[in-house]
Amino acid sequence: MPELAEVFRVHGGNYLEQFGRRLLPSHRRALRDIAACRTERLGGQLTECRRCGHRHPVYHSCRHRCCPKCHATDTARWLAKRQAELLPVPYAHAIFTLLEALRESVRRHQKTLYGVLMKAAAEALMELTADRHYVGGQIGLLAVLHTWGGAMVFHPHVHCLIPAGGLTEEGEWLSARKRYLVPVQALSRIFRAKFMALARKAHPELAFPQSLWDKDWVVYCKPAPQGGQKVLNYLGRYVHRVAITNRRITKIDQGRIGFGYKDSRTRKWRTTSLPAPEFIRRFLQHVLPKGFNKVRYYGLLSPTNRSTLKRVQLLLTPPAVAAEKAEQVASPETNRTQEAARPCPLCGLGWMIVIGRLPRQCRAPPDGRRQ
Repeated sequence: MPELAEVFRVHGGNYLEQFGRRLLPSHRRALRDIAACRTERLGGQLTECRRCGHRHPVYHSCRHRCCPKCHATDTARWLAKRQAELLPVPYAHAIFTLLEALRESVRRHQKTLYGVLMKAAAEALMELTADRHYVGGQIGLLAVLHTWGGAMVFHPHVHCLIPAGGLTEEGEWLSARKRYLVPVQALSRIFRAKFMALARKAHPELAFPQSLWDKDWVVYCKPAPQGGQKVLNYLGRYVHRVAITNRRITKIDQGRIGFGYKDSRTRKWRTTSLPAPEFIRRFLQHVLPKGFNKVRYYGLLSPTNRSTLKRVQLLLTPPAVAAEKAEQVASPETNRTQEAARPCPLCGLGWMIVIGRLPRQCRAPPDGRRQ
């Protein structure tokens, strides 16, 4: 099956020759690391079947946060931690989207304006829910940045998972309305004002068009009918990956890359193909700046409020359920040796054991030519 690493190995060298001078360091690293993932360039281990003696190399993963082959265990671990933080209350799901007129500015100033987008969304939610007409207390929220839409187009937006209620200064939990958390029209206006104020403060040199104030900014905020767990599972799929997975790539043929995507309007899956340089360009525009955190926690879910969150969980959890959870013992993490043990690919009966290490090869650009 075709995969992203193959695209980078076959076409990455030509892409670097054409656009290398304009590439960001983070984009160069993504090309290099993903192309080398689970190949001899990164070294690895030599394994041998205990039954038939078959030897098989197992190469190291690149661990790049945009690689579609890595981080499966990291995602599971992240989800387990977030599940432990869920409150026994209904949840709401909010999405904040930027207007198309802002996207080029955000693309050019990703490190600051991505953060502005997430902060504006969180502050708009917390300001409106603090009003007694809606919640009247401090809420908590988990925010995850997405930068892509269908066919890997640039479409920055933020998903937020919010417990439908808040904590008063007196320590009382106030539940939100069942039908909605806050009115989206008011939330949209507050979000617009906060984003523009923060963006102008971060980049006073940018000239934003006045038309941004004449349009309604797209904000979605509705109860999660199947609970916070389903939204959390949805967000978890994107915490360690971006833009495209290997199973969506259908072919690599004659300089074109075929892949599937879901049409945002019809909600149906479609297929398309792009020239290799355009495919690589679309993918790289979703590689986040070095050190940028795409998952952030605010209010009751912020790291500074962990003890408060625990008290709220105890306050809202029925005694019988709390006692049952206390008796449950968390299973220890799977032993790394057991994870490494795999059935023999030749005989299928024996188990592969590590008998040696494979050294790294000299680093090379994606097309395999030495620098």
